[in-house]
Amino acid sequence: MDIIALLKAERDKAAQQVNALDTAIRALSGLDSAGGSRHGPRTMSAEARWARTRGQKVVSIAPKRHISAAGLANIRKATKARWAKVRAGRK
Repeated sequence: MDIIALLKAERDKAAQQVNALDTAIRALSGLDSAGGSRHGPRTMSAEARWARTRGQKVVSIAPKRHISAAGLANIRKATKARWAKVRAGRK
């Protein structure tokens, strides 16, 4: 492989690291000396803010899954059977 290409690749890698450090410094420089206390609720999570400063797309959390009526009926049936065993064991 060409040595010039290797050197250019290393330079690009170093430039990316410098950019990442610059964005981290910019993100942290907005915090005050009291540890970054802010008034009011947060509008974004820390991960979302970090991704925004780095220019990455924030992936949303998948919606919660709900159990079907049949699955809920199976759980109820199994619970009733389990409690029937417990009650039978007491006698």
